[in-house]
Amino acid sequence: MTDHVARLYAVAFALLVFFFTWAAVAAHPWGTEATATAQDPRVAALDRRAQRLELRRARVQQLLDRRFAEYRRQLRERQGQIAAIEAAPVVVATPSVSAPSVGTVSSPPVTSTRSS
Repeated sequence: MTDHVARLYAVAFALLVFFFTWAAVAAHPWGTEATATAQDPRVAALDRRAQRLELRRARVQQLLDRRFAEYRRQLRERQGQIAAIEAAPVVVATPSVSAPSVGTVSSPPVTSTRSS
């Protein structure tokens, strides 16, 4: 094969066949794994569990929404009470009895510091 043009055509044809084969393999024309895994009982069990968990999540979210709405209602009520207390005039009562006087007593120390 000393003809350079024939060699060039052979290399081009080989590259063309290589890339078409590569594209065909990458496209996965044979049975896909999605149909094989859909028939797997483990996948079906996982799907059922996911559905149960989604229903449970929705119920828990509803419960939390109700609790938070009750909390917000109680918070508004408490804030109203606090505002009413803060708006009321403050009456300061003066004590009628004076506080007892405090004195200091000096006493001897309780411990001794003799060396043995």
